[in-house]
Order: sequence, then C-alpha cells, then structure tokens
Amino acid sequence: MYELHHVSPVPAERVLVVGLAYGNTEPWAVRESLDELAELAVAAGAQVIERAVQQLGHPTPSHFIGKGKAEELSKLCKNLEINVVVFDDDLTPAQGRNLSDLFKIKVIDRTELILDIFGQRARTREGKIQVELAQLQYLLPRLKRMWLHLSRQAGGIGGRGPGETQLEVDRRRIQEKISRLTRELEDVRKQRATQRGGRQRANIPVISLVGYTNAGKSTLMNQLTGANVLAVDQLFATLDPTTRQVKMPNHQKVLLSDTVGFIRKLPTHLVEAFKATLEEVQESDFLLHVVDSSHRQCLEQIEAVDNVLRQIESHQKSTLMVFNKCDLVEDRAVLGVLKDQYPRYVVISAKQGKGVDELIEIVQEMIKMWRRNITLKLPATEGSLVAEIHRIGKVLKSRYTAKSIFLEAQVPPEFAARMEKFVVHKEVKPKQTLD
Repeated sequence: MYELHHVSPVPAERVLVVGLAYGNTEPWAVRESLDELAELAVAAGAQVIERAVQQLGHPTPSHFIGKGKAEELSKLCKNLEINVVVFDDDLTPAQGRNLSDLFKIKVIDRTELILDIFGQRARTREGKIQVELAQLQYLLPRLKRMWLHLSRQAGGIGGRGPGETQLEVDRRRIQEKISRLTRELEDVRKQRATQRGGRQRANIPVISLVGYTNAGKSTLMNQLTGANVLAVDQLFATLDPTTRQVKMPNHQKVLLSDTVGFIRKLPTHLVEAFKATLEEVQESDFLLHVVDSSHRQCLEQIEAVDNVLRQIESHQKSTLMVFNKCDLVEDRAVLGVLKDQYPRYVVISAKQGKGVDELIEIVQEMIKMWRRNITLKLPATEGSLVAEIHRIGKVLKSRYTAKSIFLEAQVPPEFAARMEKFVVHKEVKPKQTLD
C-alpha cells in the first residue's frame, strides 16, 4: 500500500525593491514607480518584504546606487532573508554584475521582471515567440556576467580561458536563435496582414482597446462582446491580443481588439519585439483609450500610453478617451480635470456596466462619421453590388431606371475608393445623370 505525502507549495521569493531618485525626478514620482514595481513583483508571484529609495545626483557607473548604500542593503537582505533584489531602472551589464557579487543573491531590474511576467502569461505561439525574442535581446549583452565565474577559474594568454570560449559559443547560438525568431515573427506579421486584408475587403471597421495595464480593457471587452476574456485586478493579467466581432444596436458590425497593456518605462526593445501584436493598433480605424480614472497617477499613465502610441506612429488616430472605474473615484474633481484636458470622452464603470450604453452610442457616431458620403450611378445589372452596399454601409436614397441604379450612401473609405468609377461627383447636376 502506497503512503501519500503532502507536497508543500514552492515558497514565494522574498523581494527587496530599490529605486533611485536622481536628476529632476520628484520623490513622489519615485515612490509611485516603486509602488508599481512592487505590484509587478507580486504579479510575478513574489512577496515584497521591503523597499528602499536613495537620493543621488546621478546613477553610479559601478552599482547604480551608491556602493555604501548597496552594502547597507546587502546586510538588510541577510537579516530579512530576502533572496531577490529588483531595481526600478535598467541596469547595465557591469552594474548587474557588481551588484550580484555584492549581494550574493539574485539581482534583476524592471525589464527582467516584466519579461518574467510576460513569459508566464504568454499563451499563443505568437506571444511566446515575442517574449522569447525580447528575453534573448536583453540577455545577449549580459552574457559575460553569467560566465564570469569560469573566466576567473582558468584563462590563457589574454584571459581567453574555457569560460570565454563558452561565452563566444553562447553568443553565437543566441544570435542564431534571435535571427530564427525574427523570421518566425515576420511570418506572423504576414499572416496578420492577410487577415487584415480580409477584414478590409469585408469593410468592417476595426477598433482597438488601448490603455495602461490594469485599466480595465479586458472587463470592457467582456461587456461589449460577451467574450470570456480573463479580467482580474493584476498588472499584465492578459498578454495575448483578443479580437471579437460585435454587432452594434444599429446592426453595424465592428471588430474589437483587446491589446497588451502599456506601462511606464516600457523598454524600447520590448516594444520592438511586440510590434507584430501592436500592428493591430497601427491598422485600427479607431482607438478606445481606456483609463483607470481612480488611479492617483492617471494623467501620467495616459502620457505613458501616448508615448508608446507615438513610438508605433499611432498617436494621431481617431481616439475616444474612456474614463473607466468611475465608481471608485474618490475625488470627483479628478474627472473634471480629465474632461477639461480631453474633451472627446465618455465616463464609465465597465465592471458595473455604467455608461457602456453611452459609449456604444458614441462609437456608432464615430463609425457614421468614418463613412464617406457618395453618390453612385450603377448599371442595372449590378444587383449584387447594391446588396453589398446595403450590407456594409447605409443607403440614404435610391432610384431605379431601366438601365441604371442611382444611390446616395454612406460607405467605408476603402469601399468608396473601389467605387470611384461609379461615383457621380457633386459638380455634375442630377439631370445630367438621367438616361
């Protein structure tokens, strides 16, 4: 008879988060960023034991923070049995190496933490490729830190020992893998381009939900589509994009995409790796910028999202600000400030469904304005084309003669371009178009 043994869960890593206030950075901004870093650590499954901030004129080349402060924090880690230190800014390879030597425990920075979370959350093949590519791009310049112990043990003339040889091998392997993953991502982009071509031929407007992580995009997605998208109070709860077709009350069909959440200090190479996903934003007709209006730093979060939109050249798209979580706003004056700064807005609570009907009405108006007004003279034999116009657009007026069909309609821009040869331009008087 077998005896059953209880398997204890793996204890959460005990973390110290460290920030540096330097230059013109305000102390409150450092605290807020450190709070977010602590949330990221919890999202990665860790337990935040302590936090520390140092005020310096600028980061030190050797340890990022001052060496004396680093030694002080090293003792703190031993006393509190902390086994991971997370810095709120990117560390250079030399800084990471020196800090690891000093602390004698795992030392990582904000980018490594975000990549760890992304690695846990990626579910689709595309998401996993993008995460692995970003991880390898981050790792490549830091390989020497990993092989330092070997190069110290043995080395020939010029210090080229077994460790250095293995370092070169690893670099080559990583570069080859980066090249392979880049090619695979290019295939993903081509597939997405084909899918988008199909959408454009169907003339269905595409709307992307963008916003800071944990702003409530997935909850809103569920409200609008009935989709079962994971929606929890956690940073980067969802990583892979989700697209659903929605039929509006006026029978207009739209495609709604929920994209990865943005964050402050999002590394440039991470944005680059996720461009295959972010192309969904680039190719959208409209953006719904979802904002957690209850967050103390919601204006800074808006700016962080706008910065990423600028990086992917999508900041000039037609955008509706969606001030979410209005039920959690304690200071109502905050909503007044948001409304003054962003006059094209709607206030909602996606969780409670409050304001969602108004949001839908505004979206319908945006689509109506997006359509082009055209007057067409079609051959009487083009009945299938007339049916397509009824399906994808809105027919305002119609008149039939023995040889022709005259229509005034609102249609998507791509369809209007296709119909150019049938367009009756305004300067042509109606009597000139009669048979």
